[in-house]
Amino acid sequence: MASSQVETVSTNADKAKLGLAVVLVLASLAGFYLMSRQGQIAQWSTLVGGLVAAVVVFLSSEVGKQFLSFGRDSWREVKKVVWPSRKETMQMTAYVFAFVVVMALFLWLTDKTLEWVFYDLILGWKK
Repeated sequence: MASSQVETVSTNADKAKLGLAVVLVLASLAGFYLMSRQGQIAQWSTLVGGLVAAVVVFLSSEVGKQFLSFGRDSWREVKKVVWPSRKETMQMTAYVFAFVVVMALFLWLTDKTLEWVFYDLILGWKK
């Protein structure tokens, strides 16, 4: 019997890094509003500096490293995708539009047929 093991290692240092990243984001937002009297350059530099520091701290944690690895793997998979040509895209779009028109006509005819059956034949309500 094979046992699947899910390993979640979260050290106190990683938890502290994530907490510090959150505190840095909140501090940079607070600093942005508190620096309003010092001018826009001070405001924006406080915000951007705090956010950059938060990202650096986040990426140094295990969760951040996993996030970067996931991003790299995703980008590698996107490169493997064979994208359709312009001609294929236009053909498939035309097929979709044609199907929508046919389905709309079918539903309209079904609605009108059921309206005629129920209101005219069964109930006798003439318009």
